Amino acid sequence: MFFEQIINGLTLGSTYSLIALGYTMVYGILELINFAHSEIYMIGAFIGLTMVSVYKLPFFAALIISMMGSCLLGIIIEKAAYKPLRKANRIAPLISAIGVSIFLQNAVLMIVGPQARSFPSGLHITTLNIGGFRISTLQLLILLVSVILMVGLHFLIQKTKLGQAMRATAQDKEAAQLMGIKIDHVITFTFAIGSALGGAAGVLVGVYFDSVDPMMGFFPGLKGFVAAVLGGIGSIPGAMLGGLILGLVEMVGAVYMSRYKDAIAFAVLIFILLLKPTGLLGRSVQEKV
Repeated sequence: MFFEQIINGLTLGSTYSLIALGYTMVYGILELINFAHSEIYMIGAFIGLTMVSVYKLPFFAALIISMMGSCLLGIIIEKAAYKPLRKANRIAPLISAIGVSIFLQNAVLMIVGPQARSFPSGLHITTLNIGGFRISTLQLLILLVSVILMVGLHFLIQKTKLGQAMRATAQDKEAAQLMGIKIDHVITFTFAIGSALGGAAGVLVGVYFDSVDPMMGFFPGLKGFVAAVLGGIGSIPGAMLGGLILGLVEMVGAVYMSRYKDAIAFAVLIFILLLKPTGLLGRSVQEKV
């Protein structure tokens, strides 16, 4: 049972990592917490559900369309709610992010209603017995898709000119702009990629738990943020690691204290931040004055 919970933890943790990447990428560029990211995750799940249940598309086609729709939504949010406040006091875009989150949540509630809906993935799911413990093909699929997306993101950031521009912008926006980098394009692309990953996570979680509802973004969004902070906010490898650790702690804690699994996860966050306030892979930055 312990090893099965490890697999459950890695599966859930990989989705937390995808959500955390959206938070940490935006923070790394703008030093802004995009609290609307949890609703992008939720809307991504609904887009995938619509593609599968209404248009009868295969799961992977629905996943790709969900990522594209979430990507477009992220761009719209950045242009409408964040870009006009880019030079404002830091509290203004934070309040705008919370407002966008509440607006999207209530808009979906008004359109689809509050009831949870089943997610008919159409996948043939079987259970494998490996070395005495069981793992489903659905868990393997979620792990595989999550790893592919994270490896793809790492390649994009480290091996492409656009990724180099993103790293330069995160390090020093003014210097990057002087070097000819179009900051607005980089910021828009960052929101697009982060939102696409959030939408993918929404579809994977919807399939995993066979449930999608307008309130589904709250706790996973909060835990994705916790994972980003745990790994070191602004650090992409940290977001990946933080999500996996959080998923493992949550699932292993559920074996012994199922009522308090959420409390255990947050207790681990507090403990690690007391030892290392910048997170596991975060680095302290001295502000120039």
